[in-house]
Formats: sequence, structure tokens, C-alpha cells
Amino acid sequence: MAVPNQNVTPEASRRTAIAELLRRIAPVADDLGALFAAAGHELALVGGPVRDALLRRPTKDVDLTTDAPPERTLEIIRDWADAHWTIGIEFGTVGLRKDGVELEITTYRSESYDPKSRKPDVSYGTSLVEDLRRRDFAVNAMAARLPGHEFVDPFGGLVDLRNKILRTPGRPEDSFSDDPLRMMRAARFASQLGFTVAPDVVQAMKDMAGRIEIVSAERVRDELSKLICGRYPRQGLALLVDTGLAAHVLPELPKLRLEIDEHHRHKDVYEHSLIVLEQAIAQEEEGPDLVLRLAALLHDIGKPRTRRFEPGGRVSFHHHEVVGAKMTRKRLTALRYPKDVIADVSRLVELHLRFHGYGTGEWTDSAVRRYVRDAGPLLSRLHKLTRADCTTRNKRKADRLRRTYDDLEVRIDRLAQEEELAAIRPELDGNEIQDILGITPGPLVGKAYRFLLDVRLDRGMIGKDAAADELRHWATTEGILPTTPQPPKDTPSDRPTSVSTPSKPAVPEGTPPKGTPPANASSKGTPSGGAPSGGARSEGTPLEGASSGDASSESAVPKGTPSGGASSGGASSGGAGSEGTSSEGVPSEGSSSGRVSSRGASSEGASSGGASSEGAGSGGTSSEGASSGGVGSGGASSGGASSGSASSGGGASVGDGSEGGASGGKASEGGGRG
Repeated sequence: MAVPNQNVTPEASRRTAIAELLRRIAPVADDLGALFAAAGHELALVGGPVRDALLRRPTKDVDLTTDAPPERTLEIIRDWADAHWTIGIEFGTVGLRKDGVELEITTYRSESYDPKSRKPDVSYGTSLVEDLRRRDFAVNAMAARLPGHEFVDPFGGLVDLRNKILRTPGRPEDSFSDDPLRMMRAARFASQLGFTVAPDVVQAMKDMAGRIEIVSAERVRDELSKLICGRYPRQGLALLVDTGLAAHVLPELPKLRLEIDEHHRHKDVYEHSLIVLEQAIAQEEEGPDLVLRLAALLHDIGKPRTRRFEPGGRVSFHHHEVVGAKMTRKRLTALRYPKDVIADVSRLVELHLRFHGYGTGEWTDSAVRRYVRDAGPLLSRLHKLTRADCTTRNKRKADRLRRTYDDLEVRIDRLAQEEELAAIRPELDGNEIQDILGITPGPLVGKAYRFLLDVRLDRGMIGKDAAADELRHWATTEGILPTTPQPPKDTPSDRPTSVSTPSKPAVPEGTPPKGTPPANASSKGTPSGGAPSGGARSEGTPLEGASSGDASSESAVPKGTPSGGASSGGASSGGAGSEGTSSEGVPSEGSSSGRVSSRGASSEGASSGGASSEGAGSGGTSSEGASSGGVGSGGASSGGASSGSASSGGGASVGDGSEGGASGGKASEGGGRG
């Protein structure tokens, strides 16, 4: 593949190219070279800047190399540079800035990886030629000595530039063994420069692909990002896949070659993905967009896991966008990409099929609003990804899809002008939601907020009062707001008979809810009026107006819960009636008096004389929604407390009422059932 502006010049032009590069940073480079020479040390411009100068490519880096150890380099430049830093000094590199130009000076060195280590062993050298020998490729093993501008090319890098080929200065096996990341660099330079990799280098990459796993994820990530943002990413990615490197750094990519495209437009999904990547790149407006390119490359990686064979020889990949988004997040996290990149790329993968539900424009304005809302700041990228994903060779079909998406964008622009879509918010804010529902900050507020946002998107502005009504209705449906409780009957004949031990004195009806607990009552929470008497123990905040006699409670009932008039020893919580009635007032088939079933009842209206908080059953009946903590009174059933059947031996202790456990002394009749 031809690469423009890469005509390598003869000797005279070569010197001119190097001189132009030096003029860009002169007099800084020459002054620095003179400073090192005066100190008895060598200094040379090396690597990428020399290569790019010969290729007439712009360069941002100014890399220099010297025989001076890093500590000596610091001594030489300390008073001369405007600023300096030592972030890479452990690898022999010192950074500095002079007159607005940033430079890095690295001591001649060689480095190699121990087979069991992710960090290279670095040793310093004394020869420029030996330093160039340890470079990754010959095109990067050229230098220009300072201050004399002598060109140094001991490994034929200039010829390789002319032939647009990548070779290593020595044996590729030795080079890749010293630093396995160089295999990734070969693919990266193929992407950036459009160069061909020499056959012996390709073979060494195949043979040593597994060595890449010794390199840190961060270094692999950086090379992969540079590759994807290169001018010819298809070449670099193909090299990764063909040599087996992709199986170690991006295994989802080669697996796409096993999948046939469901539309039979390409030989496989891998080829389709590369075309989508190229078509996304063609829409870029301000240079390489890493997020868009990653999304284009990975948008179909969920297909292998969702493949289904349909009648007639068709293949489907239902919900591959959802599966693919999860796989994308997992892979990019493993590669240590920043959280914002991970979130954006995985979101684009998840949304890339959304447009195909648009049909021929059947979406309502509400659906268009949701499309915009779901895309958020990624909308422009989603436009590009969706258009790039059309790879059909049928021109008529491609034109129809293009016109349909044009129509969608027109509608989005119209609605954006009319309603400021990007600023859509619910009509009630978080504080108002809390006030209406009577809740504190937490996940429920967010859930309610999202509900109101859906109302806003579906119906537009409906006013705060209507929004509040919608919120209350939703909260009741969700069980967040209780239904209006029915007051319990006050007729003695309607009350279920509680079962109690003869030794436990009965609690007279009409006992005021507020009172001082007896001396033998134990309360771990804050004592309040109406604490249980007769040796009962309360683990949490005691019920205000809670039962007297022998109730055990670990969950608090809100203050103001009515207790007067509740049946003694058996009324279920939540205002449920007795006589075989569930806690929500729904008749319970087959229920008898004294065996009231309470499943998850509200704690409002807790009964006096034996009900545990949060829906405990009365009369020794098992309660699936019994008091939290499993505190039993007398003989608790598995999973909850039974009330009205405490033993005469005293109150329950914390933890009693767990599976099969009885609290206090001997359980009375009816205790421990359920």
C-alpha cells in the first residue's frame, strides 16, 4: 500500500532533511550537544525523530541518547535547563524543557526481560552503535551526532525506509526475547506507516506470540491504541490476528472469523468489522477518535456467544449488542483503559442496533426522545457508528438506509430545537421526590427519578401536580407507599383467642400504650412507651405502642402506630383483621381464628399483646415476613418470630427463633409451629 510523502532522498537531500529537523529545535539541540561535549560526553539525536525527518513526517518527540549515566546527565543539564524531571530515571531517562522545547535524554543501554518478570533488566553501555543495535527496527536505529550532525546508520535503516519494510537490526528472535512488546510495535508501525513486515520477523512473531503475556497490560494497551489510531489500522490488526498475537491481547477479534455474517454479505463477521472500522474512520472530522474506532471494531464481538441456527439456513445473533457490551467492558477493563473510555465504548456497542427498530420512520416523538436521551453525549458518535455499520453491497438498500437515518437526524434536530432534548429532566427533583414519598436519600430516590424521567419522555410536560400524582400511584404499585390501613374491629367476640401459658398474667384490655416497662424488661434499643412487659426483650428500636405481654421485636415500628383497639394476642400487623385474615386484609382461605398468616405486612398498626414487627403472625403461627433478626418469643418457627406463645420462663434472647430454636424456657402450647 502506497504511503504519500515518503520519498527518501539521496545523500544531499538527506542531510538537508536532518538539518531542517535540527533547525526546528535549534539552537537548543546544538547548544545541548556542545554542553555535553564540553563535559566529555557524546550526545546524538536518535530513533523516531530522525526517521520522521527523512520521511517528511511531523514529529512531537525529541529523543536524545548519550554515554553519560543519568546522574551525570542531571549534573550537566541542571543549571542549563528551564525545568527537568526524573520520572524515567530508573530506566536511564531524564526529561527537560528549554525555551519551550521538551527533550528526553536516555543513556546508552540494553534491556531484556526475565521469563518470569514483567519489568525489564536495564544495563548501560558506552557505544552509540551498540545502543542502536538494541533498537526495535532498523528504521529506528539511525542517529545524528550533536553538535556536528554526523549521520549514523549501521544497520541499513535508510534502505528499509526506501523499501518500506520493517526489519530488526539483529535476529528477530533475540529482539523479541529481549522485549516482547516489539511484536506489538511491528503491528503498530504497519498501521502508522503502511510498511510491510519482513517474512522472518513475521515468523518470529508467530513462534513467540505467547511471550507478549509477560508485558504489562498498560504497555500493551498503549501500543494497541496507537495501532487503532494509525492511518492503516486494518494492516496492523490483520498482522495481530495472523501471527496469533491477537489471541493473547484481544482474543475476541480472531473469534469473529469463525462467524458467518447473517446477511451473507461478507465471508465472516471479522471482515465486516474491519469494513465498519474503515467506514467509521472516513467520517472522522477532527483526527483519530479512539472511542469511535474501538466501538466500530468491537461492535459485533457478542455474535459468537449468541449465534443460533434458524430454519432455512439462516443464522441469528439475538441480543448480541447487549452481550457484546458486557464483553467490551470486560476486555477494556483487563487492558486498563480509563473508566470513561470503557463506559463510552461499551455504551456505543450496546446502542449500535437501536436505529434498526426505526423502520421507515414509525418511531413516535417519544421514541426519538429516548434515542437521544439514551445516547447522551455519545449521540454524534452513535450517528457515525450506525452509518458505518451499513456494509451492504445492494446500492438501493444502502440508499434507503441512508435516507431513513437522514430522516431520523432531521427529527432529532427539530425536537432538539423545540424541547432542548439534551436538557430534559423530570418535573420533580430529588428533594421533592423525598418529600412526597416520605423517604430519605438512597436508591429509591434514583428509581423514582428514572420513573419520572420516563413519564417526561413519554408525555412531555404534564405539570408538577400531575407528576406528583403519577409518582404516588407508581410508589403504591411498587409497595413503597402503604395502602390505607383498615382499623381493626373492637368487638371482643371478633378477636382471635391467643394462646398463653397459665403462669403468664393476662394483660388487661385498654392498657395505655405509653408506660414504664417493668424492672425485669430488657431493651437493647432506646426505650419508649409501651415497651413489652413480662420479661420480653426488644433488639431494635422498641415499638411505640407495641404489644404488652410477651412480644419480641427486632424491627422498629414507626412512631404513631395505633395500638389502642387492636386485638390482644393475635391481630396481625398492617391493620389486618382477625378471624383468618391475612395482613393486607385479604381473606385467607382455610385460616382459622388464632392462626392469622401475615406475609410481609406493613409495620403500621402493630397489634398489642403479641405481634412482632413487620408482619409477625399471631397465635404461634409461622410468619414468612416475621420480625427481622429472627427474635422469637417462646418458641419461634424457622425464619421468623411467633407471638402470643411465649414461654413462662422469660423473654427471648438475641438470635433465638432461628431455625428450630426456642427462646427463654420451655415453649408453651402452640409455640414453635410453622
